[in-house]
Order: sequence, then C-alpha cells, then structure tokens
Amino acid sequence: MCLLWVLLQFVVMAMYYDLQPGPHLQRAALAAPEEEEKPLVQHEAGQEERDGQHGYGSTGTAQRAPGEPPEGDEYRYVPNGHLAEEEGREKETSPFQNFSVMREYLREEVVVLLTAQFITLFNQTALETMVTPITQRYLSFGELENSIMYFLCGIEVICGFFLVRCLSSRLPDRVILVLGLVICNVACVWCLLFLARPRGSFPVLLTELVVGVFLQVLGLPFVAVSQVSLFSKVTAEKTQGFSQGLRRSVGGVATILGPLWAGGLTENLYVMLGVMMGLLSLLTVMVGLSYSYLVEPPRGYVPGPSQEEQRS
Repeated sequence: MCLLWVLLQFVVMAMYYDLQPGPHLQRAALAAPEEEEKPLVQHEAGQEERDGQHGYGSTGTAQRAPGEPPEGDEYRYVPNGHLAEEEGREKETSPFQNFSVMREYLREEVVVLLTAQFITLFNQTALETMVTPITQRYLSFGELENSIMYFLCGIEVICGFFLVRCLSSRLPDRVILVLGLVICNVACVWCLLFLARPRGSFPVLLTELVVGVFLQVLGLPFVAVSQVSLFSKVTAEKTQGFSQGLRRSVGGVATILGPLWAGGLTENLYVMLGVMMGLLSLLTVMVGLSYSYLVEPPRGYVPGPSQEEQRS
C-alpha cells in the first residue's frame, strides 16, 4: 500500500503541469483569427476607402491584433442579430430547466431501485461484518484463513460480474434483477436456518458456512448491476449526474448502517438475520408489484406533473 501511494505521488508530480501544444498547433491557432477577419467578398480599393473599409462580413470597428480575443457582446456572432432568442435557447438547455424533484424521484420505479440499492449494500456489509466473528467462534479461523476466504469471495464476485455481462446481452435488466433477488433470498434463508445457531462437527459447520457465503456473494453482481443499469434508464438523461449522486448517497448510508447493525448483534444472529430477511422480502414484493415499470421509457418521455402540482 505504501509503495502504491509513493508511485501515485510521482504520477501526480509528472502530470502536474499541462503539456504545451506543439509549434504547428500554435501557428494554426494564430492563423485562424486572421482568416476570420478577412471579408467574405473582396471590394475594390476605392470603394473600400469610401466605405471606411467596411466589407461584407466585416465589422465597422477598429482592427484587432491577430490572436486578440474579442471583448463583450459587440464582437459576438449572433445569427440575424437575435441576441434575445439566443439567450433564451441557452436557458432552455439548462439540465434543471422545469426540473421537479418530486416528479422525478418519487416515481414508483425510482423508489424501488433506490430501495434495492440500500438493501443490497446494507445486507452485503452486514454479512461481511458477521462472517469473521462466526468463523473465529465456531471454526477457530485466524487471520490467514479469513484472508483466504475473502480472497476466494473476491474471485467469485469477479466471475459473477462476467456471468452477468454475458447474460445482459440475452436477458433484460429486470429479469437479471429478479434472478439476483431469488439467489439472495435463498442465501438469507440458508443463513437463518443453519448459521444463526450452528451445530455439528467441523466439516458440517464449514459446509454450511461455505454454501451460505457462496450464495450471498453470487447474488450480489446480479442485483448490483441490474439496478444501476435500470436506474440510469428510468431517470432523466440531462440530470444523470445529480441522479447518480443521489443513488451513491443512498448506498453510502447503507454501507454505514450495515456494519453498525451487524456489529451490535453478533450475539443474537436470529434478530440480525431476521431483519435482513425481512428487508429482502420487502424488496422482492416491491419489485414484483412494480415489475411492469422497470423498463426503459420511450425516448423523449417526460414524467407528467404529480397530483399536488396539478392542484397548485
């Protein structure tokens, strides 16, 4: 870790200053204003003198030095001189023009996907917090054994993402989301039955733990990828930055609350796993009821005003 941080410092120092453009680029940049200042239609010398050197396509102001930037709106090119119309178009291009938080984020499909983001990360971080005390108490795992277990879980997650990548080209996102929820529900039921109060010999306990962790980690890529993909499709394209920030904020709250919940209930696994099972059941019901809405809306679709906005 220290070596990576040291390498990062050298990379930052090497790229601290912007690279200067080559000589040919500088000459091209200086030649461009000179070409723009030339009139579109050349006039005779006498006529140019009578007109004060006002040619078609040129302005009647003093000549600027080559490369000198224009000042103010006087030299600003506006089609047909309609400055007010141009400014109106600039205002209309604002991503938050006619934007309503209530209309955008209180829709059924958006609430379901934000709930999926929260519950997925809450259960995942709670499981990570729960596994280490269980392995130390019932299996006498040390640091090496736990490290190997997390290493294998990481490999499984990577393989799961590749599997989702292959399935995403053949199945819609909402089907992948349902598959992930089924796997997570089965994993949570397994943990509730066999890991809340482990019994048996070492091989039996190890098998029960491996199956529970394997199923829980396997369902993570399905739910994580599908809900992120669906969320980017059901929200407005112009406000994707704000929408993704909201989604990440919900996920950040989940990653804080998950370890706090699991860390305080390692002695009472029935309560901890029961709450995780209840959250997954709630999410499954919500996805089932909103299944028809979890699709990409038609291009150009704008959510209609809510009932409160219509009354006002």
